[in-house]
Amino acid sequence: MGLISSVLGFFGFGFGIVVGLVIGYFLFIYVLPTDVKHPDIRPLAEQDTETLQKLLPEIPLWVKNPDFERLDWLNKMVELMWPYLDKAICKTAKGIIDPIIAEQIPQYKIESVDFLSFTLGTLPPTFPGMKVYITEEKELIMEPVIKWAANPNITVAVKAYGLKATAQVIDLQIFAAPRITLKPLVPTFPCFANIYVSLMEKPHVDFGLKLLGADAMSIPGLYRFVQEIVKDQVANMYLWPKTLEVQILDPSKAMKRPLGILNVTVVKAIKLRKKDFLGLSDPYVKLKIVNDKPSTKKTTVKHKNLNPEWNQEFSFVIKDPETQVLKFSVYDWEQVGSHEKMGVNIVPLKDLTPDEPKVLTLELLKNLKADDAHNEKSRGQLVLEVTYKAFNDEELANGADESNTVEKAPDGTPDGGGLLVVIVHEGQDLEGKHHTNPSVRMLFRGEERRTKVLKKNRDPRWEEEFQFVLEEPPVNDRIHVEVVSTSKRMGLRHPKEALGYVDIYLADVINNKRINERYHLIDSKNGRLQIELQWRTAS
Repeated sequence: MGLISSVLGFFGFGFGIVVGLVIGYFLFIYVLPTDVKHPDIRPLAEQDTETLQKLLPEIPLWVKNPDFERLDWLNKMVELMWPYLDKAICKTAKGIIDPIIAEQIPQYKIESVDFLSFTLGTLPPTFPGMKVYITEEKELIMEPVIKWAANPNITVAVKAYGLKATAQVIDLQIFAAPRITLKPLVPTFPCFANIYVSLMEKPHVDFGLKLLGADAMSIPGLYRFVQEIVKDQVANMYLWPKTLEVQILDPSKAMKRPLGILNVTVVKAIKLRKKDFLGLSDPYVKLKIVNDKPSTKKTTVKHKNLNPEWNQEFSFVIKDPETQVLKFSVYDWEQVGSHEKMGVNIVPLKDLTPDEPKVLTLELLKNLKADDAHNEKSRGQLVLEVTYKAFNDEELANGADESNTVEKAPDGTPDGGGLLVVIVHEGQDLEGKHHTNPSVRMLFRGEERRTKVLKKNRDPRWEEEFQFVLEEPPVNDRIHVEVVSTSKRMGLRHPKEALGYVDIYLADVINNKRINERYHLIDSKNGRLQIELQWRTAS
């Protein structure tokens, strides 16, 4: 019977396996569900917001906001350098904190405060993206986004009344979006004088705190209370427009401050050479300071006159009177074509005595080469009255970068009116179909002014200044500015070509006294023009 039971049991087990496999095949393989659909495969750009958030729980900033740049290279660099940055940052932080603690602890009757350990951990901060602002001023503005989930170990021992207590900061998280401004930009390494840091919104700060080895943040209500205090204190100190200023260079040394003012009166010219067909000339004078940013000033044109009198006054800001020189050039104005140079000469500022007016009668030369035989021919003379006024110590201490200030209008400016100054700085990406020899033409209240022509130049730099004396503020006026290209090649079918234009309304200039903008030209593919406008009054 035992043998028979064993045989029947074996066959029963085998039969059960076969039956189980058949049933399993029928239920899970043979009978397939009828509601299964093929997955919908589409590019990420075609997905809706909800689907993207499911696929990517945290969408990178450079995906959501095209004006944010990726910083993979910076994250990699920080990761590789973090062991060294950690030590350097902690050393610098201790050097800043120790004097503050030493100054504060006596009033709280604390014996000592010592750092038992100070490390920011092994996890470096990351930068998901950064936005860079481009302005026409001497500054660079950046807004990086910082995310840092750190594992620091900052342990402080405090002794007071014969007792010792320890506090440890752990599990630090910081999410912040600071605005970092480097200004002013200077021609001395590292090329900026100050760093200004502001927070554009309240930062997210989270950390653990152990007191005497116990987790203090587990106390009901303490966690939220501490977090809010930290956020509010940081925001009160650094939330925009408040800033943290860090001086890198002495601005007065890195960027030469103005040392004085040079007042120049163009009195008259004597016995100029004949340039016109009728034996006359139409002279005017250009003046500028060499070894400084180009800022050319011009007199009016005296038509058909070989002995013109101007008596026009100009002022220049001087930064280095030992090396800078005043250069003047006399031109013959032409209604069509380029203006012909009649003569040139210079006045070294080191030859002038401060606060002593000096009348100079200077010979006009063909060029500034001392050994050129052409300079022996008489080209006439120019009479100038120059006075150099050096700033005193108080004026130097309170002096500011003149690029952001507006001078007062000269004497003789109409009461209630002022002087509209237009400075044409430069153009970018200018391109004509047949030639690109750009110049700027301005039309304002029936007056026309033009810059010089720069040949074969898509990114010209003129740095020319034009002035309009007005009886009243031009609040409701606009100035028409256009860029044209001219060519003198014989047989050319298109001797003149428009490269774009812009109409600038002057209300903002009157209200703000100065604007410096880069305008996109109408009827130009990519052309831009940088123009500075100033409204100067006598008051």
